Amino acid sequence: MRGLKDKVVIVSGGATLIGAAIARAFVAEGAKVVIADIDSTGGMTLAAELGETTRFVATDVSRDADIDTCVQATVKAFGRIDCLVNVAAVYADNGPASPREDWEKAFAVNVFGAAMFLRACRPHMARGSAVINFGSTSAGVAQAGRWTYPATKAAVLQLTRSAALDLAADGIRVNAVSPGWTWSGILDQISGGDRDKVNTVARPFHMLGRIGDPAEVADAVLFLASDHARFITGSNLPVDGGYAALGPEQATSPISELLS
Repeated sequence: MRGLKDKVVIVSGGATLIGAAIARAFVAEGAKVVIADIDSTGGMTLAAELGETTRFVATDVSRDADIDTCVQATVKAFGRIDCLVNVAAVYADNGPASPREDWEKAFAVNVFGAAMFLRACRPHMARGSAVINFGSTSAGVAQAGRWTYPATKAAVLQLTRSAALDLAADGIRVNAVSPGWTWSGILDQISGGDRDKVNTVARPFHMLGRIGDPAEVADAVLFLASDHARFITGSNLPVDGGYAALGPEQATSPISELLS
């Protein structure tokens, strides 16, 4: 990807499966990466793996003080910030039974965390900088038993559009990626680590017949951060194997059934 070498990137949620794939991909392109995550063990292990151009800063994105500390540590280590990738998220969702505390936590991490990280980074971002937020296919469809997570992701997509407009004059691009089902910490947890089982369940509602890999999402993030996407802002890039385009008929042919 053109224009990523020596760029300084913060990846919130960078110790997760998807966040870690993004951090690895940026480092492979010659970027300097700061991993911001509440998982100190995972974050420090990944930073050690990636070497001297990587730092880990323990960060709870629901705490402004933690965000400010991460931004200050990044600027102290590398002098500037060229890219912010807001991956950090919570997935706990009890649908209509979700109490106020669950709603507050979901918005505090998924929406307010992204907004406050951008607010803190903006003074240190020059023209040509980029922000990539994480939406989700969940933002645009009804899903049984899921209220808080889809609502936050819909809000993130609107935040992306609004921020893109207001930051355009500063030469800062703001975009989002919306993954479909992707091998992640939450899917690993609820499936007991059985990726084949997850693929079987997800196959009917992904055109490509499988879930995504973290590296495939990372490729999309790097594209949006690179010079190849220099005329793209305010956009949402689906990285979903055709999930959003498929629709309720999935791969069936109801017209054929009617004709039979």
